Amino acid sequence: MTEAILSNVKDEFAIIEKIKEEINKKNVELLHLQFVDIEGILKHVTVTSEQLEDVVEGKIMFDGSSIKGFSPINKSDLYLQPDLTTFSVLPWTVEEGYSEARFLCSVKNPDGSWYEGDTRNVLKKTVERAADKGYTISVGPELEFFLFKTDENGYPTQELSDKAGYFEPSPKDLGERVRLEIYRALKAMGFVIEASHHEVAEGQHEINFKYADALGAADLSTTYKWVVKTIAKKYNLHATFMPKPVFGINGSGMHVNMSFFKGNENAFFDPADDLQLSNQAYQFIAGLLENVKSFTAVTNPLVNSYKRLVPGYEAPCYIAWSASNRSALIRIPAKKGMATRVELRCPDPSANPYLTFAVIAAAGLDGIEQELQVPFPINEDIFHMTEERRGELGIESLPGSLAAAVKELEDGEIGRKTLGNHVYDEFVAAKKAEWDSYRTAVHAWEIENYQAKF
Repeated sequence: MTEAILSNVKDEFAIIEKIKEEINKKNVELLHLQFVDIEGILKHVTVTSEQLEDVVEGKIMFDGSSIKGFSPINKSDLYLQPDLTTFSVLPWTVEEGYSEARFLCSVKNPDGSWYEGDTRNVLKKTVERAADKGYTISVGPELEFFLFKTDENGYPTQELSDKAGYFEPSPKDLGERVRLEIYRALKAMGFVIEASHHEVAEGQHEINFKYADALGAADLSTTYKWVVKTIAKKYNLHATFMPKPVFGINGSGMHVNMSFFKGNENAFFDPADDLQLSNQAYQFIAGLLENVKSFTAVTNPLVNSYKRLVPGYEAPCYIAWSASNRSALIRIPAKKGMATRVELRCPDPSANPYLTFAVIAAAGLDGIEQELQVPFPINEDIFHMTEERRGELGIESLPGSLAAAVKELEDGEIGRKTLGNHVYDEFVAAKKAEWDSYRTAVHAWEIENYQAKF
């Protein structure tokens, strides 16, 4: 629901009444109850607005055994509990006398307990862990995407939508009109849009929205990806959040800006410090550096993710931090005070945002709880350092493949501790199967280079 509608509404009864008003005002006939699978892929079941009472009470059931990473067939009955604050009328469905709306939902067991296989519930647990320490988690993600032309059947081709570069306007930026409509749709759904522009690579774009609490930011990220793909389709384009869809140009990242608040105060800000960072901020950074190898499989979950995390394309692959250096894995943006935050630059937009924000926050919490000491910042250009120089400075690299990342996940502790046994086991099994499928497949590169020669 738009921010204005819910800004002064606090109790559940009042929210429900506002939702009913909006349904009547916009003639909403269908309600889409949305949730995500273990990979963060959006799913939904659709009911009529006449079933709103059952929806609100969490009585809509679905078959969990048909969802990737969910329940076995002998325990397949699961229920959807909508987050009422996520109600939105879908602007592209609005026509005279008709529209559709959606809720984002968490998943429950038949006994009413929260289902442990739901990744939205995983993030809730990390939010609760932070709250026990007095912290509220604030997250500002930045998701890049590519636009490709589609064929006569609507399937994506390998032809990019334009040849423009970073910040270039029309006529070179042929995606301006698409981004404008995406912006309008997002705004109508309650997003606060801060910037929209063409990115570095041909056909690559970014639309930035305002930060939110961790759960809200994950909901916004999930909605954002869906809206971008939906609007692009109207223009006979395919929007992809695949990390590296084109060889030889930059891939797409999902930089994650995170800070902890205590009440209305930013716990990461200390005006007396040289970098205006608090002890908690330094400990948070140390926790990320300590755990990043162990959670890279979550923040960069595809075989393709590791085609982006290579030197030469602005993607950080070296484990270091800096106050401003964009070649470092962790950067501290220039804005301070309430805007003080830690930016982790390795995640990509194929990642499940609920799991991604959970493991990043959990790693930072570990650093704070254990009072870890942060190493010295690296302010040199790491991308152009020699291997010997990186060795002198003790700069390690992120895992170089999905297989290596999964091995680090299994060797570390943060994965199982944060994801819980069910999601952890399902995630590891899925990623091992994905790697094995890739490892044993014969690829076009092999045919091109070997078939005629040998």
